Amino acid sequence: MTIFKEKLDEEFVTVSEVKELLAEVEAERAADPDREMRYELARAIEHANTFAVLDADESRELAEELLELEQVDELAAFKIVDLLPQDRDELRSVFAHGRYSLDGEELDEILNVVAKYA
Repeated sequence: MTIFKEKLDEEFVTVSEVKELLAEVEAERAADPDREMRYELARAIEHANTFAVLDADESRELAEELLELEQVDELAAFKIVDLLPQDRDELRSVFAHGRYSLDGEELDEILNVVAKYA
């Protein structure tokens, strides 16, 4: 017998937003001396602290601005926010999963939006 879990909801979040959420969990665990922080949680906090460049509000604003562009879907927008690509090659790696490729002008348009926040 196999038990399947039903997915109720799915929401994309940036690494900066994860950092904020994990900080709340870390503070909650620190307040209770009987609860230890598991290895996985400690590593997740370390990863979020290392790779979160923007604050949570800025990262959400950037994602929303990227979503306004026609060529950027939700998955790509959140990857771009997490990676903050600096040039066309870095940005192309985000779109490598897609069935289409962007031309130079489209890539530059996206990079100009990213440059406002990076």
